[in-house]
Amino acid sequence: MAEKKIWTANDVADHFEEAFRTLRKLPPVKARGYFSAWPDIVRSAREIAAMEPQPMRVWPSASAITRLEQTFDWVLWIEEDERKLIWSRAARVPWKQISGELGCDRTTAWRRWQLALTKIASRLNA
Repeated sequence: MAEKKIWTANDVADHFEEAFRTLRKLPPVKARGYFSAWPDIVRSAREIAAMEPQPMRVWPSASAITRLEQTFDWVLWIEEDERKLIWSRAARVPWKQISGELGCDRTTAWRRWQLALTKIASRLNA
């Protein structure tokens, strides 16, 4: 029998950071119904060599997307301002900017962040 995992606030924070990175890796959403009827441009080898290299796109794995969906379920357990705070920290927004948006000092913002993570961890452990 598999051991039951005990969730901590740090585990939850790591999970949210991974979810944010997974969201960044997903392809962009485009409006449906718009397309181009123009033919593709045929480029010579010389033109291709002179072009700027395109960054390699890494797509998220199926397990990463599954964990992202689990994270979306978790955010329903907390208040809206706590959601914004957790996602801001997952996006690595500086504490100074977060505390300015919340209208409190850095320590109070950190305490609220820890409290929100602890709420989620306790719900997961229940």
